Amino acid sequence: MGDDVSVGGLSAILGLLILLSAFFSGSETALMSLNRYQLRHKARQGHRGAILAERLLRRPDRLIGLILLGNNLANFSAASLVAIIALELGGEPAVALGTLILTLVVLVFAEAAPKTLAALSPEKLAFPASIVYYPLLKITYPIVWLINVMANGFLYVLGVRQNVTDPHALTREELRTVVNEAGQRISSQYRQMLIRILDLEKVTVDDVMVPHNEVIGIDISAELDDINDLISNSEHTRLPVFEDDIDKVLGMLHLRSLANMASVPLDKENIRRLMKEPYFVPEGTPLSTQLVQFQRRRERIALVVDEYGDIQGVVTLEDILEEIVGEFTTDPADEAVDVLRESSGSFLINASANVRELNRAHDWELPTDGPKTINGLIVERLEDIPEPSTCLKISGYPIEIVSVEDNRIETIRIRPTDRVIEDIEEEEASL
Repeated sequence: MGDDVSVGGLSAILGLLILLSAFFSGSETALMSLNRYQLRHKARQGHRGAILAERLLRRPDRLIGLILLGNNLANFSAASLVAIIALELGGEPAVALGTLILTLVVLVFAEAAPKTLAALSPEKLAFPASIVYYPLLKITYPIVWLINVMANGFLYVLGVRQNVTDPHALTREELRTVVNEAGQRISSQYRQMLIRILDLEKVTVDDVMVPHNEVIGIDISAELDDINDLISNSEHTRLPVFEDDIDKVLGMLHLRSLANMASVPLDKENIRRLMKEPYFVPEGTPLSTQLVQFQRRRERIALVVDEYGDIQGVVTLEDILEEIVGEFTTDPADEAVDVLRESSGSFLINASANVRELNRAHDWELPTDGPKTINGLIVERLEDIPEPSTCLKISGYPIEIVSVEDNRIETIRIRPTDRVIEDIEEEEASL
């Protein structure tokens, strides 16, 4: 009878050890499966389990050392108890059978099942486990420290060094992937805005500026009536003031300053007196940098210049904001001037149209790493001014030159429905 009680007690302890092993195995998977950014958010909200989990995960080597210590202690103790119980019940032949049964029980109930459950719902197990592990780590710290010293020393001999940088810091491209995979948690509109913000580093002022030949400004050498008409009909509140040519810019005029002096007659002297110093920025400046510069200088418009100081165009704060939120001031009639859709499905396009704007408006994939306009893109590809009716393909898009005037392509026709992806063509050719 005493033996039966002894075996029953040992069996109860064995069951407890298997439960402990399952807890250590499952909690390890749960803690390592936590989304670190959701964890940080919950910790900032004051969730106790999240706070302790975040502290534990700052030193994963210590946490893993503690879990392995407990898990191995439970498993080895269970193996010893199985040997004792087997000897009590069936002698030495039963020990091998008991070891086999214990192996299966541990694999199923202390490893596979708890780890799968923890991987599916990591927070449900990780947060309560953190409340247990945090004080337990304080108690067992000397042993865990010794284990870590020996393990890290072994890794050091093998040439493995600990990375002092944050292993969970995201690169720009990784952050893009996170935003794209946010799914229904973020609306498509906000998702696109976030991606555009990340892309501001890749886009420069050259990509969004109003080009040199399209800049509207006040020619101080013109007749006063012409200047007055320009100001009265201007859609912009800030205009560059120049003499004869935009390259001879004198300053920037805020039309509101003229409105504040309605009682003063409009003349060239008043225009010169009210205009401010122009703000110049070098071409190639990333939009992210320029946005910060606009904010620091409290400016809304800048003149883009090349390395020789020649004016290439004008960039405004509105241009940068439209890169983030999309077009919000464009009149549909303006787009119709640049793009006309034909009944055949092709598009008749003004060759001065911006490539990036066409891509964004029509979901095309014309190259944007070179010239900014369709005209420049075609001339770069052909290395010559083409004749009308010339046809070519750029990125798989069939393009036809419709008209050329003054050594400049004026109109083209593009047929996106006939696009053939060049990579597929090359692959088929290689076959």
